[in-house]
Amino acid sequence: MLEAAWWGFVGGAALLLGAAIGVLWDVPHRIVGLVMGFGAGVLFSALAFELTAEAYLSAGAPPVALGLLTGALVYFAGDEWLDRRGAHRRKNPAGAQPDAAASALVLGALLDGIPESAAIGLSLVDGGGVGVAVVTAVFLSNVPEALASSAGMRKAGQSSRHIFGVWALVTLAGTVAAALGYGLLGDADPRWVAATQAFAAGAILTMLADTMLPEAVEHAGRLVGLVTVLGFVSAFLLSVV
Repeated sequence: MLEAAWWGFVGGAALLLGAAIGVLWDVPHRIVGLVMGFGAGVLFSALAFELTAEAYLSAGAPPVALGLLTGALVYFAGDEWLDRRGAHRRKNPAGAQPDAAASALVLGALLDGIPESAAIGLSLVDGGGVGVAVVTAVFLSNVPEALASSAGMRKAGQSSRHIFGVWALVTLAGTVAAALGYGLLGDADPRWVAATQAFAAGAILTMLADTMLPEAVEHAGRLVGLVTVLGFVSAFLLSVV
């Protein structure tokens, strides 16, 4: 469990790195969008090959399909609830919406980050060591996510202390989620493990389509498609090395 917590922290620490960049430097929105697109591609690859494919090989199609759909529905419902409270553009580097409640932004960050961290813990369940591609994908996607959100919060008038406090909280929650992902399912039936892996994949996939890629395209245009594929290919090569 401690190993899972450590790797969860490593993946989540990228949020603090991204926050520092977003607070200290005025990164052009186009660059932020391109980096977000690359990070999205990396996550697409990880959830396809490291989560969904492994879940299918260990338990077959029914648990995987159920997990994917359930994860997507749970994320969608949570995201919809948060959108109504002002968190619908939490990854926007141009500035958070003026009616955004701080609590909604924090919960939105948690909603986005916990499935990714849980996936890190789940990658350790089979005893073969941490999924390097999963950790790398979470790390690389977290940097632009926190960068964009932090730049937006800064332009909305939030203090640096508040911004770093948000990401420290999310990093802590991700560390716990990774530990629980391993600790609760280390000896579980493979079907439960597969369904939970697929649940995380469904939630992440919905997040990418609903929040991350739309923001990336808005700020960087059609070139996002190419860098997303570049991120996918990079993570794929890492997973087969």
